[in-house]
Amino acid sequence: MKSIAAIASELQGYDPQALRVAAVNTFLSRLVESVTTQETAGIFQALGRVLAQDVISPISVPAHDNSAMDGYAFDAAQLSNDAPLTLTIAGTLRAGAGWPHRVEPGQCIRIMTGAIMPGGLDTVVPQEFVSGDGSTITIPAGLLHAGDNRRKLGEDLMQGQPALRRGQLLTPAALGLLASLGIAEVPVWRKLRVAYFSTGDEILSLGQAPREGAVYDSNRYTVFGLLSRLGCEVIDMGVVRDEPHLLETAFTQAAQQADAIITSGGVSVGEADYTKLLMKKLGDVAFWKIAMRPGRPMAVGRIGQAVLFGLPGNPVAVMVTFLAFVRPALLQMMGSAAATPPMLRARSLEPLRKKPGRTEYQRGTVSTGSDGMPQVRITGNQGSGVLSSMVQANGLIVLAHDQGDVAAGDLVEVMMFDGVI
Repeated sequence: MKSIAAIASELQGYDPQALRVAAVNTFLSRLVESVTTQETAGIFQALGRVLAQDVISPISVPAHDNSAMDGYAFDAAQLSNDAPLTLTIAGTLRAGAGWPHRVEPGQCIRIMTGAIMPGGLDTVVPQEFVSGDGSTITIPAGLLHAGDNRRKLGEDLMQGQPALRRGQLLTPAALGLLASLGIAEVPVWRKLRVAYFSTGDEILSLGQAPREGAVYDSNRYTVFGLLSRLGCEVIDMGVVRDEPHLLETAFTQAAQQADAIITSGGVSVGEADYTKLLMKKLGDVAFWKIAMRPGRPMAVGRIGQAVLFGLPGNPVAVMVTFLAFVRPALLQMMGSAAATPPMLRARSLEPLRKKPGRTEYQRGTVSTGSDGMPQVRITGNQGSGVLSSMVQANGLIVLAHDQGDVAAGDLVEVMMFDGVI
């Protein structure tokens, strides 16, 4: 396990007083390690879990050539581009049944969606495209090509081939795929255990009476939601006051029972509290000034075997630093092979002020313009304490480190919230 200093020495231009966003993610990717314990999850419990092994398809899907729709199955060798084709209906075949007879030239069968294609037949004409008298059908000339409206054996998955890969997050679609293969349980990595607490004498928990100078803790609940959405086992340690023995106990207990520790508050440069001192005393911890807005101060390191993420105290900064840095690191720890989510390119509906030399995350609302293109506008006040802006937004406008002001109509990158917040 490499020390913080050893990891830092490997990064070109590493400067903890002005660390670029890209360098933070590179550092974290080298700091964290994936869980190694596997367990078995039933399909109803597997949503959001990470596969620990490839899932090999035990069957081909579909298991036979079958009809993609209700219509009439026939041999396309009889088609002509110049003349309609009239066929006699030899019977009806429904899904789940077989066809024991030979279909002669000049014949077709009425077939339902999903029914096995009888031998010698390779094409289905949709029922709405034919005319007939109940005993025959006529197919217009030039309507079809051989193989139309037929699903081929194994065109989805072939027996013996990987259906899902190790490291894949199991989505609702993946659960359906597993069920289609007759698989009721899968090997997954154990859930990541993440302990979280807020720090500060000014923080009130829900249920406490208001008092002058105090604020209710929102960070504890947004982080709980973010971790729960990610599928982590959340260890809620509440609010810890700025008292050395309480903070030391909280850090020690968290490190003993969690893979990762997340705190909010107490990492700003020059703060006269005990949080930073105890982080340093108990672990191998670095304190950064990140070239970003919001969320400039951050601590990262280890306490015991647990990875520590010391986030700023402002509510928006907590969520931004979580999305930008903590979430990708936790996914890596979970054993996920998920890549960084793709950015959406949208047209800015207004000019945006931006200073080169830092990455900015502005809260935005993406909609669809009259021309069908994505467009985005900011939510208004971009202060790091304006929590309502995160509710109004559906994404973060990400303005790159070297980027300057944005003019109305320029394209910008947006990190969308769907499925995350």
